This record gives sequence, structure tokens and C-alpha cells, in this order.
Amino acid sequence: MDKFKKMVAIEPTKLLPEWDQKLTCYAEASEVYPDIPENNNEIIRRIGSADCVMLSYTSRIDREVLEACPQIRYIGMCCSLYAPESANVDIRYANEKGIVVTGVRDYGDEGVAEYVVSELVRLLHGRGNAMWKEEPTELTGLDIGIVGMGTVGSIVARTLQFFGANIYYFSRTRKSELEIVNGYSYLPLDDLLAKTDILITCLNKNVVLMGEREFGLFGNGKILVNTSISPSHEIPALENWLKIAGNYALSDTVAGLGKEITGMPNAFCGERSAGLTSLAKQRLARKVIANIEAFLSENNG
Repeated sequence: MDKFKKMVAIEPTKLLPEWDQKLTCYAEASEVYPDIPENNNEIIRRIGSADCVMLSYTSRIDREVLEACPQIRYIGMCCSLYAPESANVDIRYANEKGIVVTGVRDYGDEGVAEYVVSELVRLLHGRGNAMWKEEPTELTGLDIGIVGMGTVGSIVARTLQFFGANIYYFSRTRKSELEIVNGYSYLPLDDLLAKTDILITCLNKNVVLMGEREFGLFGNGKILVNTSISPSHEIPALENWLKIAGNYALSDTVAGLGKEITGMPNAFCGERSAGLTSLAKQRLARKVIANIEAFLSENNG
């Protein structure tokens, strides 16, 4: 199998150290940076003459970078890739220049579902710093809405249904098979917001559906959980909604709510992604390496 001339990871890949080491075996020379670059100038400097570039979701490779680094022939995203619109690489321009861009899917979903159940139970039972109602509440019988019934949404829905919740969903495409097999109920977004006690957004990066109007329809005394790595809401709208007692917002990272929200007493977020467990990192690494091997095999010589 052919090798790259030089591989550069412009930021931490979020892989375990042993997998980072294995990555470097696919290039004659390699360099892995331990921190996130501050700007395009630094990204361009780090890439230099490399023909293979690796990155996670915290940096961006745009047209300016691609034009300044003509030796690139492969970009490996060590993170989810669902569509060019939500990617942190300018995939369309990269393809115009003959650069192959790959990403992965479905590696950290199990950890996200565990996070959702864990944090909801803490809030419903009052096991942390707050309790949703005056008395502890069970998931059993609650009306829960899922916005975005992709892989994450499907796993979260299945897990919460196991605990007795009633599952309603809204998605760009209706999933009739889930309604038949699992008994989920489809509702238009406006109806879903009015119907449900808890709303869980499972959307692609940079997809925003919740604004002032939507929070008004959702109402008060409710819980919003965002599983995306970026806000599914307009930040000022969420801030206004959280000023009302009895409303709560949860996310596994600050980026999922917005740093402006994190100081509010009824907003709770973690310091690390729920989708980056040790097992998830292993699944991610295997898929990243499979992408590299497929590219090198197809472009041997």
C-alpha cells in the first residue's frame, strides 16, 4: 500500500494516543499538534507541504487554507460528517481541487443516549443541584419529543421508551417504519412543541430550529436537551426562556448551549462530549483508519 509523503494533524484528533501513533504509519513523515490553531495563518503554517491533513471538529479548513496549501490531496475528518453544509471543511471547494475529504458517522451515539438518561434522571429525581418538579418525577408516562430522528435520535428514543416514556418526533423525513415497529408518533414541529414535556434536539451541526416563537410554543415548566455539538437554538431566545422559573436546559458541552448560557442557574452542561468515551474513540479510530486505507488503496502509486 502506498503512503502519504507527509501527514499533519493540525489539532488534537480526539483519538487515544495509541491510535494517533498508528495513524502516522500511513505516511513517510508525520506531525501531530497538541493544541488548536488560533487562525488560518497558523493552520497554513502547520500544514506546510503536507499531502494529508487530519483534524477534528474544533478547527476549520476553508477556501483560503486550501488555496494556500496546494500539496493537499486528502483531508481526514476525525469527527462526524453528515453533509457539506455542516462540515468544518469546505468540501465543495476541496472537491473542485481534486482533494478527497472523508469523515465518519455513528461512533459515539451510545454514550450520548446514556448521558441523556443520566442527566434527566438526576434532574427529575433531584439528585443534583435542582429538581424539575416539587416532587421527584419518573420518566414513565412523560411525553418526550425528539427533533431529528437520525442515528442519535433513534437510539435516544429507544432508550427513553424502555423507561416508559411516550415518544413523539419531528424529522425532515417521516420515519414510518419507526411508527409501525416502535410505536412512535410523528407530529409537525409546532404540535410537537406544544405536546411534549421534554424536548431533545438531535440535529446536525449549525442547524438551528428553536427561536423566540418556538420557545413560546414549547411553553414553560419544561426541559430542553441538546445533543448536538452546536446550539440547536438562538442563544438570546434560550436565555429569555431560561429566565422563567421551572424551565431547564441541558447539554453535554458548553458549545451545545452557548457560553452566554452557562452561568444561568437552570442551565447545566458538562466539560466533555458524551460521545467521546474510550469505546467511542476506538470506534472513531477504526473508521478514520479504514477511510485512509481505502483512499491509499484506490490511489496506489
